[in-house]
Amino acid sequence: MRLLRILGLWFGLAVTVGNTIGGGILRTPGSIAQLLPHETFFVGIWLIGALYALLGANALSELGTMLPRSGGQFIFARHAFGDYAAFVVGWMDWISTCASTAAIGVVLGASISAVFGQPLSLGPHIATAIVALFTLLLVTGTSVGDGAQRLTSLLKALALMALVAACLFTRGQPPAPSTTAAVAPAVTGFAAFLLAAQAVIYTYDGWSAPIYFSEELNNPDRDIPRSMFYGLASVALIYILINIAFVRALPLSTLATSELPAATVASSLFGAKGALLVRIVVIVSLPSAVNACLLMASRVIFALSRDGLGLPNLTKIGRGGAPSLALVAGAAVTVAFLQTGTFDQIIAIAAFFFVASYTLSFMAVFLLRRREPNARRPFRAVGHPWTTGFVLVGSLAFLISAIVSDRRNSAIALGILVLSYPVFRLARQPLPVPSADPYVSQ
Repeated sequence: MRLLRILGLWFGLAVTVGNTIGGGILRTPGSIAQLLPHETFFVGIWLIGALYALLGANALSELGTMLPRSGGQFIFARHAFGDYAAFVVGWMDWISTCASTAAIGVVLGASISAVFGQPLSLGPHIATAIVALFTLLLVTGTSVGDGAQRLTSLLKALALMALVAACLFTRGQPPAPSTTAAVAPAVTGFAAFLLAAQAVIYTYDGWSAPIYFSEELNNPDRDIPRSMFYGLASVALIYILINIAFVRALPLSTLATSELPAATVASSLFGAKGALLVRIVVIVSLPSAVNACLLMASRVIFALSRDGLGLPNLTKIGRGGAPSLALVAGAAVTVAFLQTGTFDQIIAIAAFFFVASYTLSFMAVFLLRRREPNARRPFRAVGHPWTTGFVLVGSLAFLISAIVSDRRNSAIALGILVLSYPVFRLARQPLPVPSADPYVSQ
């Protein structure tokens, strides 16, 4: 039940970029412009978000190199806090990743339908076909998944940089006076800054992708931190350039009234063809996220099952080294979400667990430093405990904010947490963790 160790730094970079950059960067600048209607703050908040993400990567790189096993933050939760915490973190990670794949697929399917003049009702069916196609590709082997991720992430970066170039170097018509009155922000000052920071950090989320493949990396000691740091630097550069380009193309007051600033900017530059341009950017950009999510989801349920917290049959590895049944299981759940349209609710509920998982991981750095001071740590978090403490406090603040701002879904999440314990007791298959972990290089 061992995955092949054949992935390298370029895969780590590609999966970081592919999983982090989604449709959010095309939408989020509008809400940021409304909250922070000053160019310096509007662009600067993306630098602050990048710094926060880099500090998070700094902490998780220590855990990832200390415990280089594929499966994501489930691995850290189990080692630090035991099976129940791991059960909750792992299952919610798997389900929310499948739901996210469905959400990405719907946007991709809708864009394809629009470009080819097909009814929007075909969107979910096109998305289902895309998920099936990628799954058939990925089950053939890990090296194929590696190549697909590199290619699709490169296309994403090129498409977004082309959008940046179009905004910076194309002189469009001055925007017509908006018929929509500028909406005054509901909050101002520091509260507006916090809300903007929250939106930006959510847009940066996805940088932890390399730790889902830790045992498959040729040199996890080096590749895990480099993948996250270099990948995040690439993402931050793209995000900042996009926002600078948007500001150069349109005034912030116009961006603040737009639900999809990328489309508003493109329309001001290219007229009626602007919407087509944005849809093409979406079509080129999002397959990398579909590929990354399918790969990540398979590693989570594979690791859960291997450690006795999932389904035993999902530990089968195909000839090419890919967890084939785990890939098919993730695709099946994704298709179910696509056909029933229930993924939005799942993602909203999972947001609580998403923040909680990071909180547990940052706490684990402190706990394991104290409990296992002599453990092998190829990478030690720079500036610990201050840097880790900063992102831990930030995560706790996010968790409180999530509970306060979305009480209904947070209450459902807490209910799931309560009900999950008896399910965990019934489903757990006791498997001892080997004293000498075969995935940790000596």
